[in-house]
Amino acid sequence: MSFHHAIVLLGGAALLGVGAARAQSEPDYERPPVSYSTSTPRDALARLQVRLAAGDVTLAGGERHMVETLLDELGVSAESQMLVFSRTSFQRTRIRPDHPRALYFSDTVYVGWVPGGVVEVTAIDPQLGPVFYSLELPGPRGGAPKIVREADCLRCHGGAFVREIPGVFARSLFPDANGDPLLRHGTQLVDDETPFEQRWGGWYVTGYRGPAAHRGNALAREQGDQLVFEPAATRPDELSAFFDPSAYLKATSDVVALLVFEHQMSVQNSLTHAGFAAWRMTAYQHGLQKTFKEPESDEPAYDSVKSVFASSAQDVVDHLLFRHAAPLPAGVTGHEAFVKNFARGAPRSPAGHALKDLQLGERLFAQRCSYLIYSESFRGLPEPLKVRILDRLEAALRSRDPKDRYAYLPADEKQRIHDLLVATLPEAKARWKN
Repeated sequence: MSFHHAIVLLGGAALLGVGAARAQSEPDYERPPVSYSTSTPRDALARLQVRLAAGDVTLAGGERHMVETLLDELGVSAESQMLVFSRTSFQRTRIRPDHPRALYFSDTVYVGWVPGGVVEVTAIDPQLGPVFYSLELPGPRGGAPKIVREADCLRCHGGAFVREIPGVFARSLFPDANGDPLLRHGTQLVDDETPFEQRWGGWYVTGYRGPAAHRGNALAREQGDQLVFEPAATRPDELSAFFDPSAYLKATSDVVALLVFEHQMSVQNSLTHAGFAAWRMTAYQHGLQKTFKEPESDEPAYDSVKSVFASSAQDVVDHLLFRHAAPLPAGVTGHEAFVKNFARGAPRSPAGHALKDLQLGERLFAQRCSYLIYSESFRGLPEPLKVRILDRLEAALRSRDPKDRYAYLPADEKQRIHDLLVATLPEAKARWKN
């Protein structure tokens, strides 16, 4: 039965009921003040669309060349390549262990590509957070790429796996020989808090040489109701033993890129969540002030509003300072090309320190404060929230209390971070001048 026929048979009263049900199920981020799907994005792909339409940029040649051109135009390095072979994308029918999905990323853009399929782009908007697109590359006869903002992605990225916001995430699971996830044996979202041994089920991993096991590079099977899974014993530097990588931009799926990727998504989700909460509570406060005939103010004035701002600021600082980050085992080396490219152009203090400096010992970064504090997402936060984050961050970095929330950071590391931010982050310099 078609939707039109259903309306005719059920009548107007039922139609009103459907509308009410949709309104009830609509997530908060689709309503004002965020109005996610009806707001116009200002992200990197939206800017590229303008240049493509004007003819300033063209995508031509073979598929691989067009992907390389797209990455260059979006400022995404091919060295960041990661490969996932579990069938967990909307392009699942194209994905197999011998034909994985490639992912590339910068600080603000994530690009997914399966050779022979469409290109998926997730671009971070300063206010909206991640915006999801599909990009159909031109055929042999040329033409403009077909770019669509994908609302369907929100079924997972704004509902099933991420609550309250449109978010970015990665999963670790147990894939069978076809790449199909054996979901009844578990799946988990992965971020920088996930124990090393639970990461990368369904992913390829190169550049790791340590003895500790992880779930990458391995397949699972079922024996009756039981899961049969053995972590991979090999520690590959490239992937030709698993499939022919010649169709891809690299023959690697870099372990350091994977670790950075997981950290970055966690912080990005925290920033999106905090921003949305602040905008909602500010709108709520404006409504109360209008009702009570009080002057409208963006500065939190009611206890409930102050509480949300305080908890949001705390959550962001926790993520910025790696409060619950899992330790890393020995042997995480990665590939030199990604490491060099990642730190290129990073803001540095007079002493030469940068937030993108990698340590690759027990932890990922030499200075445990996320480089996303420089991002447009951070700069775009409501000002009353941003100053609370900066004040909480300064208090954390100045504290020498051994029982403090951030006592896991030694005093010299706190001082390096403080000095670095004063030197490289104008908001910190202005706020922390005394």
